[in-house]
Amino acid sequence: MKIKQKTELEFIIVMASLMSLVALSIDALLPAIADIGLSINVTHPRDNQLLITMIFLGLGFGQLISGPLSDSFGRKPVIYVGFVVFAMASLVCVFATSLEMMIVGRILQGVGLSAPRTISIAMVRDRFSGNYMAKVMSFVVVIFILVPVVAPAIGKIMLDLYGWKSIFYSQLFFGLFVMIWLWKRQPETLPLEKRKKFKFSLFVGGVKEFIKHKNAIIFTLFSGFITGSFMVYLSASQLIFEQQYDLKEEFPFIFAGLAIGIGLATFLNGTLVVKLGMFKLVNVFAIVFTLVPLVYIFLYSGESNPSIYVLIAFFWMQFFAIGFLFGNTRALAMEPIGHIAGIGAAINGFVSTIMAVPIATYIGGFIEKTALPLFIGFFVCGLLALALIQYLNISNKRKAI
Repeated sequence: MKIKQKTELEFIIVMASLMSLVALSIDALLPAIADIGLSINVTHPRDNQLLITMIFLGLGFGQLISGPLSDSFGRKPVIYVGFVVFAMASLVCVFATSLEMMIVGRILQGVGLSAPRTISIAMVRDRFSGNYMAKVMSFVVVIFILVPVVAPAIGKIMLDLYGWKSIFYSQLFFGLFVMIWLWKRQPETLPLEKRKKFKFSLFVGGVKEFIKHKNAIIFTLFSGFITGSFMVYLSASQLIFEQQYDLKEEFPFIFAGLAIGIGLATFLNGTLVVKLGMFKLVNVFAIVFTLVPLVYIFLYSGESNPSIYVLIAFFWMQFFAIGFLFGNTRALAMEPIGHIAGIGAAINGFVSTIMAVPIATYIGGFIEKTALPLFIGFFVCGLLALALIQYLNISNKRKAI
């Protein structure tokens, strides 16, 4: 029987739910990181950051598999296989007795989650293009942002009531619900006539096609710098708020409030992008993203942490800028490669994530007594992103002459 989706809104919610599996696997775990570290005998608190960064490593490499496979076998079947891998990896995490075993489980979770994460973007590109695609992506991300808003609080409640293992089980139940919804309600977006026969040369050809498009390369690298700096915050937020500021009980609410900043910006982007265009918004908010940490560095370099209210204000401004960058840069990268959407999304996701992991690991190693290294990381990554934008602006002007 042919599946018929009733509304475009349902499509947006399903795509957001697929992406939310990644956010839930990261953000719900944040309040429990210290407890997990004690349970698996982690000796240095900084090593706890690996529980966050390593899932991104799996996401990066997994996309190279799931993206091309989805171009050959369809979007939905590959998502189902990815969820099975994620489920098995979650059980590895539940029964982990060492940091090494937990890291293996988290990497495999990332490999499994790469399928819904990457293919949801390809499914959006299958149906939409141009600024309207960016608008749809913005609304997808708005719903997706609701997960980081509530996930830490849910994680904290489950941690207090049932222990940290229950957080992994809750992720499995949510994922199963989304898979059933996808199976019952979401039609396949890649018709049989558009599928490509699976062979290794398909991936090689996809890479060759990808690198022909300057915008795809530039905005993939741009996304890597922004994602890398944000990943530092994700992995170090527990250390900053719980240890530097002694706000363990308040941490889930602070995290939620900051996530709202991204959500608000993404919601506004859905309206503004149709009027102003993706490229202009990225230009403006790349500057904002770079100036905010520069002001923080100027004010607090060599000083102890400012009051929590000042820190939250700077974070909020930073994440408001990120809200305008995430969806638009991904859409700009995907715009010229709609004919290879699966492989294109995989390459885009792989490069940006593999760039982000070492950036986050390196910067995170400096965060001990203050949050200053995080803002230095924001500034440097913003500066590099601006350089890419400037290069593209100059290149486009030369082409116009």
